[in-house]
Amino acid sequence: MSVEAWTTTFVIISFMLYLYIGWRSRVKDSKGFFVADQGVPSIANGAATAADWMSAASFISMAGIISFLGYDGSMYLMGWTGGFVLLALLLAPYLRKFGKYTVPDFVGDRYYSVWARLVAVVAAIFVSLTYVAGQMRGVGIVFSRFLQVDINTGVIIGMVIVAFFAVLGGMKGITWTQVAQYTILIFAYLIPAIAIALILTGNPIPQVAFGFSDMVDKLNQVQLDLGFAEYTQPFVNKSMLDVLFITIALMVGTAGLPHVIVRFYTVRSTRAARYSAGWALLFIAILYTTAPAVSSFARYNLIDSLHNKTVAQVQQLDWATKWSNTGLLGFEDKNGDGRIALTPEEETSEITIDRDIIVLSTPEVAKLAPWVIALVAAGGLAAALSTASGLLLVISSSIAHDVYYRIINPQASESQRVMVGRVMVGFAVAIAGYFGVHPPGFVAEVVAFAFGLAAASFFPVIILGIFDKRTNREGAIAGMIVGLAFTAFYIIGVKFYGMPTWFLGISPEGIGTLGMVINFIVTYIVSRLTPPPPLDVQEMVEHLRSPELDGAPLSDLGEEQLD
Repeated sequence: MSVEAWTTTFVIISFMLYLYIGWRSRVKDSKGFFVADQGVPSIANGAATAADWMSAASFISMAGIISFLGYDGSMYLMGWTGGFVLLALLLAPYLRKFGKYTVPDFVGDRYYSVWARLVAVVAAIFVSLTYVAGQMRGVGIVFSRFLQVDINTGVIIGMVIVAFFAVLGGMKGITWTQVAQYTILIFAYLIPAIAIALILTGNPIPQVAFGFSDMVDKLNQVQLDLGFAEYTQPFVNKSMLDVLFITIALMVGTAGLPHVIVRFYTVRSTRAARYSAGWALLFIAILYTTAPAVSSFARYNLIDSLHNKTVAQVQQLDWATKWSNTGLLGFEDKNGDGRIALTPEEETSEITIDRDIIVLSTPEVAKLAPWVIALVAAGGLAAALSTASGLLLVISSSIAHDVYYRIINPQASESQRVMVGRVMVGFAVAIAGYFGVHPPGFVAEVVAFAFGLAAASFFPVIILGIFDKRTNREGAIAGMIVGLAFTAFYIIGVKFYGMPTWFLGISPEGIGTLGMVINFIVTYIVSRLTPPPPLDVQEMVEHLRSPELDGAPLSDLGEEQLD
């Protein structure tokens, strides 16, 4: 069977599985729709959390960006994994103990304010839409290459599938679908990595092959021969300060991502939240410790396959022809010598490679079996769709639960709340599809923007909300608005309007760190200049941090306490 036939088979089987799980998990009440009845086992929630968090950026794009940046690309590994540790230790147990459905729910009740809730809703939607744009682009890339359809058509197919199990099953359907998606994506990532490690180094364990063979030394030498810096040389593509800022932004952004935080509301207790965080860390580590090896293997194989080959030789490579048809791989014999060369300068390089194709093309470049190549495609789709579904539910719940039920119609019935949630999923899918067709950048870059926005908006008010009972609604509202507005202004200005990186040369991916610091400062100062929270709110914060009361969820605040 051809690669396309295998891919079609795997995609159909996996999509039928997702649809079946969505149908079996359909719900009728709001608790099932928004938090999966809070009955998900810890190990299942760990797998679902890993799939939710390891998006198309992790599966498709992270190894690609490390492959291009070398040492500097380690900021993505450090930031994302470190951020999940931060989330597991500092936030997840307390937020689960609070016993609510969403992050805006926590913000609205902790800061006893309708306006705080609304600002949090805007931030959640803004972050989620930015993040989901990367996922839809990932779906389109996979379909355009492996099923030979237009990228826009691929985005629409992905929209239909994710809408089905998200609309029917809500969080319950999404959770069990994500368990299946994690299983698919991790096998899809590991099998080719093991095979290529064995081919290149004779060792089947990618992590060991990367760290204890001469593979990296050979790649460093190839880089030097082509005029590049060594693959392992630090701070070639990014300054040390920018790497630090991006790493911190990714770390605290992870701890503030609403679609990841909400996963810890789906388990039975605070204890279960801690266990599920541990399982998630283990499941995430399997992929993240493999990514550096995949990055180096992929770069070595691509250079070996393409550099200094004749145009005719490259045209005979089936994988190169098909990837060039997508527009993500290009060749041009600029000097007319009949060969194509990879050089550090974009103006003279005769090979252009979109970093989003690195992982997806690696099995083909390494000449692995067609079924392995197709499995990677199915894994990429699983990674993108799992995160997209979680993000769509955040958008849906932010409007249906936090705006419609908590503000507009507190007397809404269960069926009304679920219906509004399903309608909002439909709207969110349509918007996500638009961003998939018109993405603002490559997958990992777009996702990095979302992490920066989360860092600048949610992280400070959640941390202070848990650990500082003096922080009040005025401070939280001011901090979120200023942090989010500043970060969005910098990202949009630099990325789309030619504004210089005026703050110490920090890139848009890293400016969320400064936005977070500004948020902390504004929240702290305004809180100290305005009246303290009511005594019952301060007591609630004390209760939240009391280990002897572990597992006892807090009751809702009375509506009379909200402004």
